[in-house]
Amino acid sequence: MPEPRNSNSPPRLFVQNFLRLDQCKELEFILKSSSTVGYRPHVFSTTLSHLIATNCPQLILPLVPIREMLKEKVEEFFGCDFELCIEFTGLISWAKGASIGWHSDDNREYLKHRDFTAVCYLNSHGESFRGGLFHFKDGELQTVVPSAGDLLIYTADSNNIHSVEEVTDGERLTLTLWFSRNSTHDEDMKLISRLSQIYLNEESCRSFFPFPAPASSNMYLFSREQSFHEEFGINICFARLLVLGFSIYSSSDENLLEERCDILLKPLKLTRSDKLLSYEFSNILHALQVVQYYLWKSGDLPRPESTLSWGKVTELSHPQKEKVDKLKLALIKDHKLAWETFGFRCHESTELQDFNWACFSVAITAWEDYTSEKHKDLIRSLPHWINYQSIFCASFDTV
Repeated sequence: MPEPRNSNSPPRLFVQNFLRLDQCKELEFILKSSSTVGYRPHVFSTTLSHLIATNCPQLILPLVPIREMLKEKVEEFFGCDFELCIEFTGLISWAKGASIGWHSDDNREYLKHRDFTAVCYLNSHGESFRGGLFHFKDGELQTVVPSAGDLLIYTADSNNIHSVEEVTDGERLTLTLWFSRNSTHDEDMKLISRLSQIYLNEESCRSFFPFPAPASSNMYLFSREQSFHEEFGINICFARLLVLGFSIYSSSDENLLEERCDILLKPLKLTRSDKLLSYEFSNILHALQVVQYYLWKSGDLPRPESTLSWGKVTELSHPQKEKVDKLKLALIKDHKLAWETFGFRCHESTELQDFNWACFSVAITAWEDYTSEKHKDLIRSLPHWINYQSIFCASFDTV
């Protein structure tokens, strides 16, 4: 239920359990398998335009009904039905060290058109992260201690000056939307234009399976000192794999070790505990998406057969181990930073303690089914989106 607000309180609303837990988990999967270095230190994010750019437009689909719900709630609370457009949709991770001082969301000239902000929390304070509490400078509801699914909306003006205290452990995950009355800032039209360019020939793309394609390698490089990426940075895609117990093996030539972008783009295999899975992923984002999907769905996957459906598992040979170590060194210059950024010391994760390759092999197939179905839904929705110049939940006639 929304928290009550007296007439003198700044315009803001806090709603508990606005999103279901399964919705939060799916958005967490998308964020952790697709994010790049974000807009401020220790922040990682992905946007709808980024999902399109990295050949993952089908991952927009889970966000569509949530965007509609949020827009309706904001318009209802502020009494501006059918007046708003969505300017920005972003999945954002605040990792250890992230913070922001007192400010309002329109404190820069180029943000003056922004009217409202909505923040959906995807995980819970104390369970998944420490610190990172949201504070309003004055008025009621001065501090937000979130649980997964909670929603905060407020006006993007000086009535709602706010800050976020430093995250001290784990990752604080949110879905953030900005709303504007100025339709020239509607992100939907820009997104639909980009999708239309990709899917001009609908028939040809029906048979196309959308494996993810990494962006520029610089977008995945993170370091304690932002100006020293190449020498001391970590690759955040590989860092996420590393803290979950995985490493990678590539059969490509040794000179690829000198080019991080090539390591991201080239086919590779996953290793774990000196074991090598023979299945070859198209690139590191493909591997990361499958691992994050396994983490999300491990409790719901069907029990595997006694044999693997995707290749076999073998012991790493000594030369293979050497190459795994070289790849690890090329992608992670600071192992401690990887664990500090994507680990959570205050919580002993049991999600991968019972890992086995047979179950993981099932997840590869399940991820492909999930991706394929979302891609089909995107192709079916796109004509409606183009017609109305709006991204919405389209209904389809069934035979």
